[in-house]
Amino acid sequence: MLLGLCGALRAASVNRKLMREAARLYGGPFTEGDIRMPLYDGDVESGEGIPEATTRLADQIREASAVIIASPEYNQSIPGVLKNALDWVSRVEGAPWRGKPVAIMSAAAGRAGGARANYALRLAMNPFRPRLLTGPEVLIADGANQFDAEGRLTNERYAKALAELMNLLKAEAAG
Repeated sequence: MLLGLCGALRAASVNRKLMREAARLYGGPFTEGDIRMPLYDGDVESGEGIPEATTRLADQIREASAVIIASPEYNQSIPGVLKNALDWVSRVEGAPWRGKPVAIMSAAAGRAGGARANYALRLAMNPFRPRLLTGPEVLIADGANQFDAEGRLTNERYAKALAELMNLLKAEAAG
């Protein structure tokens, strides 16, 4: 099973479209993880425990054969909601990310396609020790104008890079 995380909460987000297009190219069963969680607070953790939404996401990560993360760029970094979810999952016993094949991608309005968010996400993921694919980088510039009505990428260069990334992720998951 492929698990997808979208760093944007908006249902019509271009990063949600990108995540779903990646899942289509990957093929097979796909689940979208939910990153809506309370803000991380050590007092909440010690008083109430780890939220159910966090343990559910950690279980999905653990059970997935691979994970894709599509993240917009907010103020030159990843959205707070995505970082918050990563922080919460890091508190779950058993290191669900360790050794997990992960591909990251970004779509943004700017001409760099969310490159800074992509790099920030790589840094945020490193402590978890996943098998983070190094490329090809999928950085979709002018994201709002790169998908057709069915959510397919219309730019051949972007579509080719995403297909290559999904093929590499599938190989990592199989190996």
